[in-house]
Amino acid sequence: MYTKFFGLNEKPFTITPDPRYLFMSERHGEGLAHLVYGVTESGGFIQLTGEVGTGKTTLVRTLLGQIPAEVDIALILNPQLTAVEFLMTICEELGIQLPKQKYSAKGLIDALNRHLLEAHSRGRRTILLIDEAQNLSEGVLEQLRLLTNLETSKQKLLQIILIAQPELREKLAQESLRQLAQRVTGRYHLEPLSPEEAFQYIDHRLRVAGALTEIFEPAAKREVYRLTNGVPRIMNVICDRALLGAYSKESRTVNRRLVRKAASEVSGQTVRPAIMKWLVPALGIASLILAVTVLWNAFGGSAPATTESTFTTPVDSSAAELALVAPDPIAQVDSFSDIKDILAAYDDTTGFEALLDLWGVAYDPASGTACAQAEAGGLSCYFQRGTWNSLEQLDRPVILTLTDDGMTYEVALVGLDGDVAWLATMNGAEAVPLDDLADLWFGQFLIVWRPPNGVAAPIGPGMQNEDVRWLRQSLASLNSNFPAEAGTPDLFDSELQAELVSFQRKHRLEADGLAGQKTQIIINSLLAVDGTPRLSSHN
Repeated sequence: MYTKFFGLNEKPFTITPDPRYLFMSERHGEGLAHLVYGVTESGGFIQLTGEVGTGKTTLVRTLLGQIPAEVDIALILNPQLTAVEFLMTICEELGIQLPKQKYSAKGLIDALNRHLLEAHSRGRRTILLIDEAQNLSEGVLEQLRLLTNLETSKQKLLQIILIAQPELREKLAQESLRQLAQRVTGRYHLEPLSPEEAFQYIDHRLRVAGALTEIFEPAAKREVYRLTNGVPRIMNVICDRALLGAYSKESRTVNRRLVRKAASEVSGQTVRPAIMKWLVPALGIASLILAVTVLWNAFGGSAPATTESTFTTPVDSSAAELALVAPDPIAQVDSFSDIKDILAAYDDTTGFEALLDLWGVAYDPASGTACAQAEAGGLSCYFQRGTWNSLEQLDRPVILTLTDDGMTYEVALVGLDGDVAWLATMNGAEAVPLDDLADLWFGQFLIVWRPPNGVAAPIGPGMQNEDVRWLRQSLASLNSNFPAEAGTPDLFDSELQAELVSFQRKHRLEADGLAGQKTQIIINSLLAVDGTPRLSSHN
């Protein structure tokens, strides 16, 4: 309808996963690299997770277009099957003739094994790729684990790639599925786009569709990001509706107001400007606080104690973190433990129990995932890939994903000093050479931290709330030349963004002017008082 009006060859913001429109952000590039690794290597599982709409299926379609000629692939898009139906589907995808007793799991596995051995003898590799893998039942997941036992004396015959929403991580953390979780040799979590990437994403899709001029105004792009938090699918829906709105008004460009109107039509709710979004709740909260204070004073009470969620000063926020009872690494180590011996005796719950204990949270494997229990205590989990420098910069105890002889271990690193690392074990903290640990670590880690308001959410331009006040006061504490109460303290204005960018550049962070989890963690670490769990040495 609007394509000719804007000089486009086709609609640029459809939600179908067309590989031509793949925007290769840093996150998507790393995700695709993990999938390619899964296609080119043998054995175990590759796991790619991401929230709904972050582009997982588009990556899969892109991968399918790059499959080497010697690779056979079985693609399962609807995993809500029984174990036997699952095996039948794999056989059908690979063109395997079903046995006479086609509802026999043993008969199906025998037929699959013969096919895989024959394919291996011809130099072919077989990939099983499962989309929406969070919907797999425990019975099918156990069957998947058994399929990895199909092997020769040198290598696995079937490589399995799981594409899923984050719920899969929680499912694999269950005690009953620990054997399967240990066989995951590669994990990657696809995050939404950053503000800069979101702006580039909009321009990229318009160019692919044939746009020769700028259609979305810069303010409109910022509004799209504010309303979607960088989730590509939601961005597509809003941008498509905004183009339709501009067409109906015969406007050659899309402004911020059209984006808000489009978001309102899509969500069925009125979308207000950022300043109004936070102003009304803030006034309500202020009135409530005033009323409570008046009543309290009227009855002769003292001022109520400041709670952990109250935003006073950055120091108070950090001080709320629970005391650490941690092993004190010593400057010199008399002897090192053997990393192989530690892993051989490592229990699935040891690492998470040790990590949460540092934060004063008692971990109960029967009460849900470690991250769910951490969140119940006002903490948050941060999954990422990085380097040793990244860990030193974040300066928090961390769960490292180690891989040794095809087995995966989640190990708690509780101390790091030069070439010495301390791992949490059933016997306390044991020292190992950093080089030995580095041989088994490929960059995946999880840390626990305490967000300033108990919820890990990015703080960005246009927002106005107590998160912004915390950010402003925190940066002012770190830079005496930056005024904490200038202008509107709880409004994320251009002055605050400039200070944040300066801070990010100073600490070698992505200078995007958005205070995401990593930025908040480092600010929190720089302001933290004694008692905050630290990865660096304690004397």
